[in-house]
Amino acid sequence: MGTLSAILDSKLIAIIRGAKPEDVLGIAKALHTGGVNVLEITMNSAKALSVIEEVSHELRGQVLVGAGTVLDAETAGAAVSAGAAFILSPNLDPGTIRMTKSCGAISIPAAFTPTEIVSAYKHGGDLIKVFPATLGPSFIKDIRAPLPHIPLLPTGGVDLSNIREFMRAGAVGCGIGSALVNTSLEVTDEYLAGLTEKARQFVGALQAGG
Repeated sequence: MGTLSAILDSKLIAIIRGAKPEDVLGIAKALHTGGVNVLEITMNSAKALSVIEEVSHELRGQVLVGAGTVLDAETAGAAVSAGAAFILSPNLDPGTIRMTKSCGAISIPAAFTPTEIVSAYKHGGDLIKVFPATLGPSFIKDIRAPLPHIPLLPTGGVDLSNIREFMRAGAVGCGIGSALVNTSLEVTDEYLAGLTEKARQFVGALQAGG
């Protein structure tokens, strides 16, 4: 299965932001045990490139690893070289999209307004991250009405209480940050067990609402 197909099949990208480098592999394994197999490691996290390399190597064939908060083409290239299979940004930067595609990775730029969403798609975005998604599922439904051909991935504001509604509104998947992976907490065995259970809850919600 290709990278894009794997993301669309999973429908969920777990965002790992600000975790201690030594904790990320354990977090990734806990998510995988809970059924979440697509992970975003943000570039504004400590030692992000080495962490991407470690997780993509150790969990090859089990977990798909991408890089998030990628703001420029140089960072995109470095992340793909480290093992990132997809690149997410909080903004629309055509140079980042071009670099990502030239490296053979999946590009997920962010946009908010209809004009930005169309522009991101025309520049080569494979999926368009609607960020922030705090306007709720109705906003996704409204965007999908005139733009049904553009695959939307709402991120920022998605949690267990509304993820099914986002999917019913026409999202192809969702990015989930602290509602799933809260890196402000100490990573203990108890935390990891709780993370696995929370991952199962999100997967169950997606299956119920898909």
